[in-house]
Amino acid sequence: MKYMGELLEKIKTKKAKVGVIGLGYVGLPLALEFVRSGYCVTGIDKSKERVESLSKGKSYVIDVRDEDIAQFVEKGILSVTDDTSVLSGLDAISICVPTPLTKTKDPDMSYIINVSQEVKKYLHKGQLFILESTTYPGTTEELVQPILEDSGLKAGKDFFLAFSPERIDPGNKRYSVKNIPKVIGGVTQQCTELASCLYSQIIETIIPVSSPKVAEMVKLLENTFRNVNIALVNEIAIMAERLGIDVWEVIDAAKTKPFGFMSFYPGPGLGGHCIPIDPLYLSWFAKKNGFELRFIALADQINSAMPEFVVEKVTDALNSMEKSVKGSNIHILGVAYKKDVNDVRESPALEIINILRLKGAKISYTDPYIPEIDYHKLNARSKPLTKELLSKVDCSVIVTDHSNFNYNLIVSHSKLIVDTRNALKGINKKHIVRL
Repeated sequence: MKYMGELLEKIKTKKAKVGVIGLGYVGLPLALEFVRSGYCVTGIDKSKERVESLSKGKSYVIDVRDEDIAQFVEKGILSVTDDTSVLSGLDAISICVPTPLTKTKDPDMSYIINVSQEVKKYLHKGQLFILESTTYPGTTEELVQPILEDSGLKAGKDFFLAFSPERIDPGNKRYSVKNIPKVIGGVTQQCTELASCLYSQIIETIIPVSSPKVAEMVKLLENTFRNVNIALVNEIAIMAERLGIDVWEVIDAAKTKPFGFMSFYPGPGLGGHCIPIDPLYLSWFAKKNGFELRFIALADQINSAMPEFVVEKVTDALNSMEKSVKGSNIHILGVAYKKDVNDVRESPALEIINILRLKGAKISYTDPYIPEIDYHKLNARSKPLTKELLSKVDCSVIVTDHSNFNYNLIVSHSKLIVDTRNALKGINKKHIVRL
């Protein structure tokens, strides 16, 4: 095939002009990996603030350094824009736009639909498009492909289309774009081959699968697996407390078994864009096809109730000190959805704060990654972690176990601590209460 051969040659010789649509925690590291591998890359994002920041060499993604952005922009091998007309000059485009849920917990396809409509305007023969946004099985072939083919061009013949689920783990120092295996499924074998060739230039291991539907399902299975197992261990934690058993000790002992067990840990609830949301995509898709995924519904119910359970722990801990939640000064340590990231999406900390406020508590917080929060009419700024602050509050609650917290300071100067992450493992003090 003429167009396939030409594009393969461009990819292999690094002459292909690469584009990345959506410069968030998925798209920006991906764009930089292409640049490092010798490609000229154009990043596209509708946010003028993001474009302006990157143009000045400033990163807003925790895993991307300012100096990396600055040097590549200065050299002219990375350009950023909010103008989608640049698509007409690109050869291979990765699409990394958000896929949130609606208020009724149905998939919100508006971002994918809108970007597909924009791509269609500038689509020309010989281009490769790879959707990375997490979504339900069938999206690439049943939603994106028809929109693009409305241009009069045919997928697999005139242009090429594939799906490859993002697997970025923000804050993970061990695994990055380069060494996380990449699953790829094209709408035709040629599409799979082209997308695999492109990503093999920047990623160590490529896993081709038979179709986009398989690739789409892979991501949902991965995060549903985590969601369900976290729900299981959360429920075990609640039961263990009532039995007077240390669930953390149980897990540590269980994980010594060299087969048949994988350790998951309880916590204050699920956060981030993937684990709380992806299983609901799968559940919605199952219902649409006449099947009910009962495990997912139950897991969502258990995990969603964990902030309430944390508040119960705080309430009981304060009661033991002859204090009520109402009127107490409660300091939240960490509001990001997980350690060492600057992301509060779906963070259980926000719900914990909201419930405590409704019960009359006076809330403050410290998070080195989140300078300000605005949630349910609460606008607050992160406070420096000092012994004066800790000694004044009635209870310190560790919700996110950031690595750079001074835990010795926290233990030494807090009157009461509720630790939801086992951050104080091995420290046994009367004023420490664990989940």
